[in-house]
Amino acid sequence: MRLLLLAVASLALIPAAEAQPAKNDYSKAETWLCRPGRQDACSADLTTTVVQANGKLKREKFKPAAKPAIDCFYVYPTVSLDTTPNSDMNAGPEEKSVIQVQFARFGSVCRTFAPLYRQVTLTALRAGLTGRPMQADRTLGYNDVRDAWNHYLANDNQGRGVVLIGHSQGSGVLTQLIANEIDGKPAQQKIVSALLIGTNVAVPKGKDVGGAFKNMPLCRSASQTGCVISYVTFRSTAPPPANSLFGRVRTADQEAACTNPAALSGGSADLHAYLSAAGRGNGSSLEPKPWVPEKKIETPFVSVPGLLKGQCVSNDKGSYLEVTVQANPSDPRTDDIPGDVVTNGQVQANWGLHLIDVQAAMGNLVEVVGRQAKAYRGAK
Repeated sequence: MRLLLLAVASLALIPAAEAQPAKNDYSKAETWLCRPGRQDACSADLTTTVVQANGKLKREKFKPAAKPAIDCFYVYPTVSLDTTPNSDMNAGPEEKSVIQVQFARFGSVCRTFAPLYRQVTLTALRAGLTGRPMQADRTLGYNDVRDAWNHYLANDNQGRGVVLIGHSQGSGVLTQLIANEIDGKPAQQKIVSALLIGTNVAVPKGKDVGGAFKNMPLCRSASQTGCVISYVTFRSTAPPPANSLFGRVRTADQEAACTNPAALSGGSADLHAYLSAAGRGNGSSLEPKPWVPEKKIETPFVSVPGLLKGQCVSNDKGSYLEVTVQANPSDPRTDDIPGDVVTNGQVQANWGLHLIDVQAAMGNLVEVVGRQAKAYRGAK
């Protein structure tokens, strides 16, 4: 899967023309990538090969929830390969693929909703990076997601708790949606949590609330609800460089939020990753390496228990989730993981592990949402 999950906020795009495009009709089935009770992008194969430290393989099947008590509403990152500045409303392989790696697994704990939206495309972002900006409408995608959210609230929610989930551009859109439509308003009572991953959510240094949101704090336990989980990932061996796109905010008395989904109260803990079995081919030009030599993996995903650990750090380089690969050269399992953004064969250190922000802690995120769902229902 060739995805380059770029951040919208890092580019200065030409403002869109004043003529407003027609609104989407989110009562139509084709405007959604995922909705409950049908076969769609969230029905993707999530079968996983668990690669143990001794090299043994075990197949893990995915089991969707039969009657989930809560909903999940997902906004995907920058993936559209459309040649226009804003994407159309026709789902391509790239939109469906990112659902598989970032969202469908939440179907084990919630009903899944994922609207299509007219996001700023990779074409426009790449043009901006090369000094040839295109006329992309940065409000169009937000308006689409807001309309989809309002349609969901009016027609599907029915008093249920809901988790907001996004990555990169999707997290940026959800951050704006929360600030405008949810934070401090009646809709906040419906929020189980918000997973705003791969973006810089501002909070006052040393505090859990303030900055981007006035009323929604950071999550510090899996029994806490109405809170925010947010982080960006960097290797322990490659912290954010001076030109980093992530892990920093512009206000001196604030910092980028970091909540470790494997240890919300703080400290270091093993990360439960679900990574692409294709290896290093994910978003980079580096040659794939086997997870275990001379063993073929036939599932879409791999899990590597004990290989990764994460902890939030805050220093002069930024505030971020530091990922350590606990390599052991004496065992047969791989000593490294994919996830770097690579351009012309060179790792772009300022992006960190942006390509696997979600996947690196997917198991932890799903577990936390499951526990939050129980806490939310118990409080109700």
